[in-house]
Amino acid sequence: MTLLDIDHKKLRKMSELQLKNLAAELRGILIKTVSKTGGHLAPSLGVVELTIAIHKVFDTAVDRVVFDVGHQCYAHKILTGRSNVFHTLRQYQGISGFPKREESQHDAFGTGHSSTSISAALGIALARDLRREKYSVVALIGDGALTGGMSFEALNHAGHLRKDLIIILNDNEMSICKNVGGLSKYLYRLRTDPRYSKGKEEMEFLLNKLPIGRQVWQAAERLKEGVKCILVPGMFFEELGFKYLGPINGHNIMEIVEVLNQAKTVGGPVLVHIITKKGKGYRIAEQNPDKFHGIGSFDISTGQILKEKTLTYTDVFSDTVLKLAAENDKIVAITAAMTVGTGLKKFSSLYPDRFFDVGIAEQHAVTMAAGMASKGCKPVVAIYSTFLQRAYDQILHDVCIQKLPVVFAIDRAGIVGDDGVTHQGLFDISFLRHIPNMVIMAPKDENELRHMLKTAVDHNKPVAVRYPRGEGTGCKIDDEMITLEIGRAEVLNGHHDKEPDIVLLAIGNMVLVAEEAYLKLAEKGINSVVINARFIKPLDESCIIEYAKKAGRVITVEEHVLAGGFGSAVLELLADKKLSGVQVVRIGIPDGFVEHGKPEILREKYGLTADNIVKKTEEMVLAGRE
Repeated sequence: MTLLDIDHKKLRKMSELQLKNLAAELRGILIKTVSKTGGHLAPSLGVVELTIAIHKVFDTAVDRVVFDVGHQCYAHKILTGRSNVFHTLRQYQGISGFPKREESQHDAFGTGHSSTSISAALGIALARDLRREKYSVVALIGDGALTGGMSFEALNHAGHLRKDLIIILNDNEMSICKNVGGLSKYLYRLRTDPRYSKGKEEMEFLLNKLPIGRQVWQAAERLKEGVKCILVPGMFFEELGFKYLGPINGHNIMEIVEVLNQAKTVGGPVLVHIITKKGKGYRIAEQNPDKFHGIGSFDISTGQILKEKTLTYTDVFSDTVLKLAAENDKIVAITAAMTVGTGLKKFSSLYPDRFFDVGIAEQHAVTMAAGMASKGCKPVVAIYSTFLQRAYDQILHDVCIQKLPVVFAIDRAGIVGDDGVTHQGLFDISFLRHIPNMVIMAPKDENELRHMLKTAVDHNKPVAVRYPRGEGTGCKIDDEMITLEIGRAEVLNGHHDKEPDIVLLAIGNMVLVAEEAYLKLAEKGINSVVINARFIKPLDESCIIEYAKKAGRVITVEEHVLAGGFGSAVLELLADKKLSGVQVVRIGIPDGFVEHGKPEILREKYGLTADNIVKKTEEMVLAGRE
């Protein structure tokens, strides 16, 4: 029997030995595929046995299994009819690296961000009961995701409603980096204290030997609960209204199957605590779970990434914030469970008292930063663009209303590529630009990023600096950082002895694309001017208006959605100044979500190229000459 032939009916009939062999086969496929495509390897390796057990107990075409984040769903995809296309994982027009409802009936709910599964599963369970249907609802959540505030809100509500709902807590002591916080310490006690599981079993055995008179039974139940409260401090989950089952060895398939079958029959909300090892079955990933959480293509024998590492924007941010912190002891750094990803690992080592990892809690991170800023600190909050969306209200209400000098270092702004629709950083300009007191910058290269970070730290109000994922341009890095004038653009190219045919107004990593277009236009006899806007808010009004009047034609270029983006800001400016005669074409992402694929493929698809700028320019200039 091959993986192509397996379905839940056949899987349910497999012996323990066959299931173990299946687990080994799945791990082999995961390692081989991800070594070529890149992806979230360690999380998926850690849940292979758990995934098999879930599919042995539940029919995912009927029962609803909701993954949290979803980066651990690879084995699930293979077991649900996608083994023949698994080699296309995260590739353009291939299968997604996360659960996706339109991809399969077995993907109950689309995910990509953390701490959502319990809320979604509770909603599904409520809909099931309202429609008088019968099926199991399961939420799979990791201990890292459980630190997110949304998880606590959902746990509180689910315990109150007492609906039939199974929550599987996949406890591997990791989110991306090692977990932090009180809940992590609580789970550690549950994992490591043998008195709980052994003591609970022995006490229940003794109590069941007692006579079953009503009063004796009630007293015994009270005694049992009292003993449990002594053995496990707080009894957190049971106090919330859940039946707690565990901890369970997450790499023993039959043990997991047994407890999941038990959970199906208990009734009401149940929490099953499973202990797993991130990267299980691939020694190099077990030893480096943070590196293999999300990784590019790599050599299986050594674990080394195949592509030679060059200086990235994140690297430049890391080095720059270290230099700034050495000069200014008011600077503190804050991250939401992304110490390595945001480039703050060095900072955490050199300045442990000035570094704060809040766990998966972006809202808390921002308001905590506001509190620190109100008392004289200069917080630098490093968060990916896609995750900063979660803290919109805190940015507006807690930071900007009070004009507090919080610096938002927005990594992964723009197209991020293979992680796809849930991770593209294409909305931050739109949701930040309309907030009063906010300054927004985007560097054309890694050298300008350094100057912008210096500018942000020196500014005494909220500032956001957005920069892309991946390699820099390889430009020369200035020895000294300078403070830029707020709202001042940079005119880069153009023959200033004659009137321009068109103005290419670009922001961020699209500036170099506009410069490439400038050279191609010059070959065609079209005189263009390239302006590096630098500031999305405030715009350099005088510069933009001057050149817009001269040329009468403007093309804006941004790696961001058009709705409410940089181009929209330029249109608003021209409308406010009553420059109705200026033609404007905006190049950016249209109204829709961007799928997964290599960034260069996606940029070509959405016209974020020099050739498309040239094409749009020729259309405008030729139309004006007719």
